[in-house]
Amino acid sequence: MTHPRSGFAVPPQGGAACGLAEPVPRRPLGKMRLSMVLSIFKLRIAVLIMVTALGGMAITPGAGLNALQALVLALSVLAASAAAGAFNQYAEAQTDRLMKRTRSRPFASGALKAGPAWLAAIVVLLAMAIGASALWVSVPAALYTLAGALTYALLYTLALKRRTAWNIVVGGLAGSFAVLAGAAAVNPSLGPLPLLLALVLFLWTPPHFWSLAIAGSADYEAAGVPMLPVVVGVPRAARIVHANAVLLVAVSLLPVFFGAGTVYLAGALIGGAYFVAKTHALARAPERKTALAAFFASMVQLSVLLAAVVVDAALR
Repeated sequence: MTHPRSGFAVPPQGGAACGLAEPVPRRPLGKMRLSMVLSIFKLRIAVLIMVTALGGMAITPGAGLNALQALVLALSVLAASAAAGAFNQYAEAQTDRLMKRTRSRPFASGALKAGPAWLAAIVVLLAMAIGASALWVSVPAALYTLAGALTYALLYTLALKRRTAWNIVVGGLAGSFAVLAGAAAVNPSLGPLPLLLALVLFLWTPPHFWSLAIAGSADYEAAGVPMLPVVVGVPRAARIVHANAVLLVAVSLLPVFFGAGTVYLAGALIGGAYFVAKTHALARAPERKTALAAFFASMVQLSVLLAAVVVDAALR
């Protein structure tokens, strides 16, 4: 089986440290260090998880939260997700060294030492996030936030990632728990709308991540990680991604039958049609270019859907 090349650039090692002249200006050491530390926490993923929690809050009928509670909810989910992302890099340093896409990460490259102090800092960050949510938002919201972080950090990273191709399917529960955290902050008795949105997030994660895994399947094979394209082959994985995208879009339309309005329907249709078109192209031509296009289309689909959730709730 021919795997697409990963194409991820690896920054050259050495440079000034080896006494060589640098042809381009370098960032100040303090800014480089800060950027390196922040990269550990996977903030782009953490922000996306935070937005899904706000989507769960918006779609749930009820009196809503005051400004302080909404801010604490957002920051708590962000911090908990960041802690889980940092633990993922901490635990996966050895595997990350084997993959072109990840070998330059701070723990993997050795730029930062993955010692006990980092593990303690991660635990403290998670504890502060859950404590703040329990104190200022609600205990159910805090518990769902904790469940999401532990799902990603322990269930996905430690228990499943290197053992089964179902790893990311179960790992998708992390995003679903964020939706439920936002919903529980408004009403602990979860209704059909937040539960359906949580289901949408659960179904979104596999085609989103498998698209990226197809683009970097050679990396995962080299690292011995049983991602779907490594286990079943790239062409079949591409067809599975497309089938999952179709299922995802079909399920994303169900909230319309439980009170979601026309703005939500428009967002689900527009974003969903774009994603399905890109996964269809991937299934027809399973290669790196179409895989990355499907991956970015999944981000567009979710962004459009969550924006529609918020606008639709505001108009209700």
